[in-house]
Amino acid sequence: MTRLTLPVLIALCCLPAAPAQAITLEQAMANPDWIGPPVEMPYWSAAGKAIYYRLTRDGSTIRDLHRIAPEGGIDQVIDPAAMADADGGPAVHDRSHQRAAFARNGDIFLRELGNGRLVQVTRTPQTEAAPQFSADGRVLQYRVGNEWYRYDIASMVTSPAAIVRTEKDPESKKPDDLGEMQLRLFSTLRTIKADRDARKQNEENFQKGDPTRAPLPFFLGDDVAIENSALSPDGRRLLVVTSPKGFDEGKVAKLQRYVTESGYEEQEDERVRVGRNLPPPQSVWLLDLAAHTQTKLALSDLPGISDDPLKAIREENRASKSDAAEPKKSGRKEKPEPAAERAVSVQGLQWSRDGQQVAVQLRANDNKDRWIATLDASSGRLANQHRLSDRAWINWNFNEFGWTDDSRTLWYASEETGYSHLYAKTPGGKPKALTSGTFEISDPVLAPDGKSFYLRANVEAPYAYDVYRVAATGGELARITHVKGMDGFALSPDGRQLAVLQSSSYVPSQLAVVSADGGTARALTDTRTAEYKALNWPALQIVGVPSTHAKQPIWSKLYKPADFDASKKYPAVIFVHGAGYLQNTELGYPNYFREQMFHNLLTEQGYVVLDMDFRASEGYGRDWRTAIYRQMGTPELEDLIDGVNWLAENHSIDRQRVGLYGGSYGGFMTLMAMFKAPDVFAAGAALRPVTDWTSYNHGYTSNILNTPQDDGIAYRRSSPIEFADGLKGSLLIAHGMIDDNVLFQDSVRLYQRLIELRKNDFELAGYPLERHSFVHPDAWYDEYRRIYNLFERTLKP
Repeated sequence: MTRLTLPVLIALCCLPAAPAQAITLEQAMANPDWIGPPVEMPYWSAAGKAIYYRLTRDGSTIRDLHRIAPEGGIDQVIDPAAMADADGGPAVHDRSHQRAAFARNGDIFLRELGNGRLVQVTRTPQTEAAPQFSADGRVLQYRVGNEWYRYDIASMVTSPAAIVRTEKDPESKKPDDLGEMQLRLFSTLRTIKADRDARKQNEENFQKGDPTRAPLPFFLGDDVAIENSALSPDGRRLLVVTSPKGFDEGKVAKLQRYVTESGYEEQEDERVRVGRNLPPPQSVWLLDLAAHTQTKLALSDLPGISDDPLKAIREENRASKSDAAEPKKSGRKEKPEPAAERAVSVQGLQWSRDGQQVAVQLRANDNKDRWIATLDASSGRLANQHRLSDRAWINWNFNEFGWTDDSRTLWYASEETGYSHLYAKTPGGKPKALTSGTFEISDPVLAPDGKSFYLRANVEAPYAYDVYRVAATGGELARITHVKGMDGFALSPDGRQLAVLQSSSYVPSQLAVVSADGGTARALTDTRTAEYKALNWPALQIVGVPSTHAKQPIWSKLYKPADFDASKKYPAVIFVHGAGYLQNTELGYPNYFREQMFHNLLTEQGYVVLDMDFRASEGYGRDWRTAIYRQMGTPELEDLIDGVNWLAENHSIDRQRVGLYGGSYGGFMTLMAMFKAPDVFAAGAALRPVTDWTSYNHGYTSNILNTPQDDGIAYRRSSPIEFADGLKGSLLIAHGMIDDNVLFQDSVRLYQRLIELRKNDFELAGYPLERHSFVHPDAWYDEYRRIYNLFERTLKP
């Protein structure tokens, strides 16, 4: 993609310039049943003759299971009677493709593909999951929690693959000096002990040699809790991930509910704030089920495991404290302490199909490193295969990895070039890039024949996604789909077809099928209502706003009045999407479909609206994502101001009449704009906003700002409450009072701060029955009525 030096305007659909009828605010904020539900979670039947998907029932939150033939057969809703023969998904297949297995409603099923016979393997109140076939195809393995079981297909006998207990081995206790004296003095005691030891050894011999008995238990100690586990397909080894038992997660406060069915105030647990306690360190154990040995894997062979990437940041923060006393020097040379190994979390365990190799993905709890290591079973040591380091943070996306079907090649996704791409290597060898370029790949799926990968990528443009195919040995990308919005895909069991979720700017996700070799997708569903289909929406316009701070343009959606007149001056509204790392400038149906309708309503009232994918947004590479490291709210605000300037220079907006709004991260950015650029933005509506990042959760915030204990500088420069004195314009704050993501307390604290600063034009609207994502039409309507009235009052002449 070349840098744009002039504004670029792309019309992406040829619909009429304006709706046939004006949509009302009440309709835009109504229950979306009037639009029609999107198709969700498609998967192929075990035999590949039908596609299953979920669809929300009209007037309910219940999601019905549907089944439809890819040739365009009858769309059937699976009722309770039909569920008995329905497939769960996605199914796994044995190597010969004679059998498939799947989990459905917490039980495991086995399908004989030749005759269609269905065998229910389990019927229990527990939740069974993760079915997999043994390397020889004779056994079906599955898990209940972190316990693994094996179902012998021929004998139909189920047994535990391993018994793992988080307690001390009762036989490991050694006699003390008094006990040793007793045995030395009394021959009868020695005889009793020898007989007991002989019986124990005899029992162990039979348990090891008699295949009809349950295995001997493993004891990991009473100071650990099991977090995850993975059984090798050959049934010989089990990897177990543990963390310290009783680890203190930090203080959990209470969330208050005021409007309740009981009529009394009620409380529920909130979450832990960032930095109140670090995530527990995790360990990996190798259990040899045949030899009955257990080994805790060392991490010392991982390159950089003892580095301290936050050292300079901690020193910067210490130096910034004006009241920090200068430490006295002792006069003697201090001997440095050896660097401690960093704590890690285990992100994934992947066994090869033959069970001979396993890959472990680990992530440093300081967020700066990701390793993919293989296990040398003979030495019990981890061998690093790939280390990804990032001075900012390792992305929470693009971490897929696995083995090719021949069990020889490890494949993985990595952002090491600045964009997510697919790589492959033999353990110990050099990696080979299977894809490359200034675009991102995700969701790689290995074809059943093992010769190629299918993946989702935005090759054509950052906002345009399709399915592509690349050979497992690398080469040119072959484009398979040509759709406006590619929301997801599923490859058929025989590798010949793709079930795809496709959408467009005003059409929710619909199911289609296309040949795995490419071609025109054949639509299978259209769930839109007649009322919604009767509306004619204006053409989607995607523009590249030139950036004054980055080489890439800021891709955005532009909404203008149908009768736009360049000789006039228009008020403008900037929409700021949520989640931070989210892409809203796409060809597909947006997450913010209500807001999209609201933007069209605003254009009917004479506004120009710009919806920007500011820096930090998804889809534009690593540097765009991490531009906000340690300075949330600064690069994004620069981009929003670039948007205002571009509108003023090219689309006749009045610089004195610019407002903005957004929810969650968008609410946070609205506050930063109103507080730090008060002469640019005259009005803002901050919905469910983060006002102080020290109050947000650990997983998200520590990636971008480290922790408040290590990096108070980053929190002070990134938290709106620190800049509240800058408010000049009109501010609306709206927040769900039982929000368990961004807590209502965030807005209440800011409200008190504005009171104490004696600001004039601000208000707080609380919604007693709403969480982070509003679900009730009355609340949606009231919130957007307030936003609309704010803009009408402050931005209109």
